Amino acid sequence: MRVENLHTHFMTARGLVRAVDGVSFTLKQGVTLGLVGESGCGKTILCRTLMGLLPASAKISERARILFNGQDLRALGEKQLRAIRGRDMAMIFQDPMTSLNPVMKVGAQISETLIHHLGMTKAEAHDRGVELLRAVGISAPERRIDQYPHQLSGGIRQRVAIAIALACEPKLLIADEPTTALDVTVQSGILDLLREQQRERNMSMILITHDLGVVAGRTDEIAVMYAGKMVERSSTKDLFGNTRMPYTQALMESIPHLDHPTHARLRTISGQPPNLIYPPPGCRFAPRCTRAEERCREEEPVLASEVGSEHAFACWRPVGVPVAETAA
Repeated sequence: MRVENLHTHFMTARGLVRAVDGVSFTLKQGVTLGLVGESGCGKTILCRTLMGLLPASAKISERARILFNGQDLRALGEKQLRAIRGRDMAMIFQDPMTSLNPVMKVGAQISETLIHHLGMTKAEAHDRGVELLRAVGISAPERRIDQYPHQLSGGIRQRVAIAIALACEPKLLIADEPTTALDVTVQSGILDLLREQQRERNMSMILITHDLGVVAGRTDEIAVMYAGKMVERSSTKDLFGNTRMPYTQALMESIPHLDHPTHARLRTISGQPPNLIYPPPGCRFAPRCTRAEERCREEEPVLASEVGSEHAFACWRPVGVPVAETAA
């Protein structure tokens, strides 16, 4: 997938909300991208834009391009998009209790996708549904397939949602904070399952989260978003070993560590995210940044990489560069 100059805005009574404001990136086949940032930074809206699952009030910039396997999704009609969604592109939503239909049995919800996209008979779809439930680690799938979502635990519901997303073996899977409502022990199992399925099927995957700790060992690349913009992008190893954006560093410092003393005070990022209706001039993180100078508050930095590096960041005073050099 290649995304170019994507802007997704919403008109409200208070003004124009710039939820996604000029995002560009490329995702190769078989690569897992971690999309990280605080709540409200635009992660979910970005991925819903890619899937074509936006409300009527959303406006996408005319110059934006979303290329999937060389095909411009912006040029397709709703009927053509429906043929791609579920089959070639699939999404796992945050809360399976709201994304699953409460009045349909699990088997019917899996079969719906298989019948629509692959033309299976009901019997074939039922048998395939049992296989999928077993593949995502659900015990007694023959019994579970005839149950309703409310009869299942949160962890099993999320595994059902994953089974539905994987039913047609999509080329791209988007997982929107798939472990938010789950216990910590269940979270690890779900994340391991996603990684296993991604590798087994050679899918591309976008894993959305606000926790850098979640993506540390489960992604190939990480993109950090802040206030509708992508502010840092690199391989996972390089991002953790050579953080350049002060916002990314602040996120890392806020992660609890097991080796810290008991009751140690956690670091926080002071201030509040900017108003996306009236974003501040210059760098949007400048009002909260401890390294900000006058230029940061006046001139907006562009996401770019240094010569000979694929590590891109949008900052006038990146981490690791002395103040004298950034001033020069």
